Amino acid sequence: MTVAIPQIHYLALAPVLILFGASLALLVASALTRAAMSTRLINGVTLLAALGALVSTFFQWSFVAHHGATTTVAHAIVLDGFSVVASGTIAVGLAMATLVAHDWSIRERLRGADYQILALASASGALIMTQANDLIVLFIGLEILSIGLYVLVVLDRHRATSAEAALKYFLLGGFASAIFIYGAALVYGATGSTNLTSIAYFLGSNVLVHPGLLYAGGAMLLVGFAFKVAAVPFHLWSPDVYEGAPTPVTGFMASIVKVGAFAGLVRVVLSALGTQLNTWRPILWVLIVLTTVVGASLGLVQRNVKRLLAYSSINHAGFILLGIWAGTSRGVGATIFYLMTYVPTVVASFAVVTLVGGVGDDMHAIEHYRGLARRQPWLGGALAVLLLSQLGAPFTSGFYAKFSVLASVVDAGSGVLALIALLAAAIAAVFYLRWILALYSDDDIEATRIEVPRATGLVIGLGVVITVLFGLWPGPLAALAQHATVLFTP
Repeated sequence: MTVAIPQIHYLALAPVLILFGASLALLVASALTRAAMSTRLINGVTLLAALGALVSTFFQWSFVAHHGATTTVAHAIVLDGFSVVASGTIAVGLAMATLVAHDWSIRERLRGADYQILALASASGALIMTQANDLIVLFIGLEILSIGLYVLVVLDRHRATSAEAALKYFLLGGFASAIFIYGAALVYGATGSTNLTSIAYFLGSNVLVHPGLLYAGGAMLLVGFAFKVAAVPFHLWSPDVYEGAPTPVTGFMASIVKVGAFAGLVRVVLSALGTQLNTWRPILWVLIVLTTVVGASLGLVQRNVKRLLAYSSINHAGFILLGIWAGTSRGVGATIFYLMTYVPTVVASFAVVTLVGGVGDDMHAIEHYRGLARRQPWLGGALAVLLLSQLGAPFTSGFYAKFSVLASVVDAGSGVLALIALLAAAIAAVFYLRWILALYSDDDIEATRIEVPRATGLVIGLGVVITVLFGLWPGPLAALAQHATVLFTP
């Protein structure tokens, strides 16, 4: 018997192969090495892998610019502008998270390569989700992303809250994955394929007399994605997991997971089910309203900054969904611009939270930030800029990101939805401003000066520079986002 081997375009798979190869190399080396490996060496390998994946995206972009979008591995993997930009964003987020984890592991005296192995593997799963052109491949990427995160949450075995958070995340994540794969099975039953291109072609050339199977499958897929992006009402795990996980892990989750999950959602909703957009828009409309309003409202009562950032992340998820609801190339461009600017901002924010958390990573009450900008103007001012960007203040990248998704929704014909999201942003501004006021308030508690390690300081500085630079000059990044088109986008 002859086995048909699909043609493989290795450039398309380069970022995934680099990250997963580095993860496997560290795993084998740590298993075969009798003495504990150097923390500097482990993080150096992880950082080089992230940079290698980033460099490979430049070659991918050049290939797409000259030859156009293409598929490989029997049309299961797609290489286009969207996957390239999303992959580059994940690589940048991984590099920044690695630098923060380096200083944190030294402070907490953690040895071994557990964090780095799992982070590389999870990031490779996120990369697969950005390139997936098949529901099965998308599910594989989702599981690779998730399984590593379940273990990362409980990485600090001395904290009972980490074990509780990991158990909640694992159980709820398992349910969400089961719902997702069952939805994929129903979509296959309705269309006869799991390939996104084939599904789009089938729905574009046929009219389903009984579309109930397709609608049920699509709804289940949406539930799986909504869990990963923490959209209301599938957000209940997020505050507990954000609070219980080690802070560098929380920053990793808040950035890379968002990119992978939203990229997969864009693929399914716009590439495969683009012809059914009017069917999914009412569901997305409700999700957006609930996510933006609940994320902003419940954030007002939080005194723990990690839980506050969890509800902030929920609110941001609602805004990113706006671009997907629009269903246009302008909406997709606004979505990818939002993700590109959100990742460095949120990783840098959690870098500051990691420093203030101190040894044991347990000082996360907002009172611990009182007077920080007075004691250490550089550190407190950097956090204030990052919070203003998440608020959407003018002259920050967050302002243009929110403006672009709102403009895409208005352009698509729903000013009401844009108004509701804008009101939710106004509510969310209260807890951002309260945190900033605490930074500049009188220092009425005894506090020691926080030492800022070099690697973490670099991450914070890079986050601030990106926030301010692309807030004042968003043109180049916005143009890049607009060129990151998705196959079969209407």
